[in-house]
Amino acid sequence: MSKRIFFTGASGKAGRHAAAYLLAQGHQVLNADITSYPQAGLDYLKVDITDAAQVFSAMSAHINRDELRQTQWPPAYDAIVHFAAIPRILQASDIETYRVNVMGTYHVLEAAVKLGIRKIIFASSETVYGLCFSHGQPAPLGLPVTEEDMTRPMDSYAMSKVVNEETAKAFQRRTGFDIYGLRIGNVIEPDEYHLFEGFCETPEVRLYNAFNYIDARDLGQAVDLCVNRDGLGYEVFNVSNDTNSVDLNTDQIISRFYPDVPLKGDIAPDECLFSNRKLKETLGFAPRHNWHP
Repeated sequence: MSKRIFFTGASGKAGRHAAAYLLAQGHQVLNADITSYPQAGLDYLKVDITDAAQVFSAMSAHINRDELRQTQWPPAYDAIVHFAAIPRILQASDIETYRVNVMGTYHVLEAAVKLGIRKIIFASSETVYGLCFSHGQPAPLGLPVTEEDMTRPMDSYAMSKVVNEETAKAFQRRTGFDIYGLRIGNVIEPDEYHLFEGFCETPEVRLYNAFNYIDARDLGQAVDLCVNRDGLGYEVFNVSNDTNSVDLNTDQIISRFYPDVPLKGDIAPDECLFSNRKLKETLGFAPRHNWHP
């Protein structure tokens, strides 16, 4: 069923592919971002998420001129997808990264709730587990990395994502709406598959991602599954491929890099250590794009 979707950050690395996937499924999508990334069928409105008035105004406006001519009052959005953010540390000052990501998310959640939009999907991050921007040889608390693990942020970006999860929980607790957070792994675009050769040559560089990756197109599938699944309340999901990003099997990765990390249970020979089991079991996620030949 076609949905009307307000998508913040659909010009970004992850957002542009997720938006394309949603369009391919027949949804009507507005890209609310500070810059445009033109795609066939994708509407665009310049919106700064750090300005609460802009967010509320855009979320309650017509999606394009054709809709304006057809309907006097803008129809409500069926879902909000919130990806807009400063995407990592060291692209802006730490305080700016925290401000934009935390306040921007608050503005989006508040506007959606006050407008009665009952489905919100927001981008959280693998960084909440405290691996990506740590020092030395980072190791998870246990393997595989799952949504039940303690969040251990240690930088402005990861802190912003943990705060955003708590903000989303608060809004969901008050409203009963469906608000789902995606703890997105290392996003790989279709034209970046050449990177895996380097990952295989020096696998230690993948310690900071627990060896995970997610093809940006499969991220779009995860978003679409969330858009179409009602009644879960508040949930977070790891989003990763089924396999790891190096040409070592799971036992080899664990023995070489994680010999002292406790195992939570059986792990398949090529199963991703940043587990996507919950997303697969709950929503039927099935990644289609794998770097392995």
